Amino acid sequence: MSTEAASPRTPSRLQNVILWTLQGLLALAFLMTSSGKLLGAEAQVSLFDELGFGQWLRYLTGVLQLLGAVGLLIPLLSGLAATGLALVMAGAVSADLFMLSEGTPIVPLVLTLLLVVVAWGRRARILALRDRLLGGSNSETTPTPAV
Repeated sequence: MSTEAASPRTPSRLQNVILWTLQGLLALAFLMTSSGKLLGAEAQVSLFDELGFGQWLRYLTGVLQLLGAVGLLIPLLSGLAATGLALVMAGAVSADLFMLSEGTPIVPLVLTLLLVVVAWGRRARILALRDRLLGGSNSETTPTPAV
């Protein structure tokens, strides 16, 4: 059985351009939202007060969003950053649905879906990073991702 079918393929040139454009726009969006959380914008403070977990969650979310925004722009980390941000945004969707009195999950849901698209498109990079961290690249099963 061929290992080619089991390994994720590297995106085409057009797909790569689309992914980088999407990653840049998402990084900008998360940079803006993380700054409001980390700088203590009144709307963010009151939102996290309503959640009832304390302001530590606002800071944690802001740091995760900031790190994710930077990670989206680093080729080797972009898939992992998109995956992590998708998990953060899944938490935001849950909070909007179940914990906030006037929560609207549309924006976090759309962001989650866009991040999943990036994570899927960059899955070869996620596997390359895994191989690097586990002590060497397995070039037979994981193709080298294009920048």
